Amino acid sequence: MNIILLGPPGAGKGTQAQRLVERHGMRQLSTGDMLRAAVKAGTPTGLEAKAVMERGELVSDAIVSALIGDELDAMGADTGAIFDGYPRTAAQAESLDAILSARGRKLDHVVELEVDEEALVERITGRFTCATCGKGYHDTFERPKVDGVCDKCGGTEFKRRPDDNAETVRTRLAEYRAKTAPILPIYEARGIVAKVDGMADMDHVTAAIEGALRT
Repeated sequence: MNIILLGPPGAGKGTQAQRLVERHGMRQLSTGDMLRAAVKAGTPTGLEAKAVMERGELVSDAIVSALIGDELDAMGADTGAIFDGYPRTAAQAESLDAILSARGRKLDHVVELEVDEEALVERITGRFTCATCGKGYHDTFERPKVDGVCDKCGGTEFKRRPDDNAETVRTRLAEYRAKTAPILPIYEARGIVAKVDGMADMDHVTAAIEGALRT
């Protein structure tokens, strides 16, 4: 089974992808991770990508396509793929079709985690963690039992990610909308798009995705 998992930052896409990996033995193909790995390993595609990046240029669709093709070849035909961060344009969607077809594969499902953007902004901007042990908390949904003291390790220092602010989150949401808008109609026309409530409890989201993959 080959699927695209869509969702803006903070929608829980990474968690759900990992659960699919664990349950079904699928491989999560993140273009960013693949690019870094190929550069580090010094593969032909990785060396080509490294040269492009060292010139300060954007990695081309052709290089990304080659990376995906290499990864699919290494996986073996019986391992399903979860595409993360690709495709982002109509041209990339067409390219992915060709990559899969050349390997006797097809795209089975596109699952989009839908979110309430204002609620998502609150979810992300309220996050903070213990600076000592990394346990996560939230201003509204999960505060320490004793204010200022970590429940897990007793630490008294906490930190927030610098990009977990409302302005940055809204910018990332706008970028997501702009990138997914061109590709969703392509897959909706094929009848393979399932929309799941990404604001639900994580287990409910997992169950909804599993249900979509059985249709």
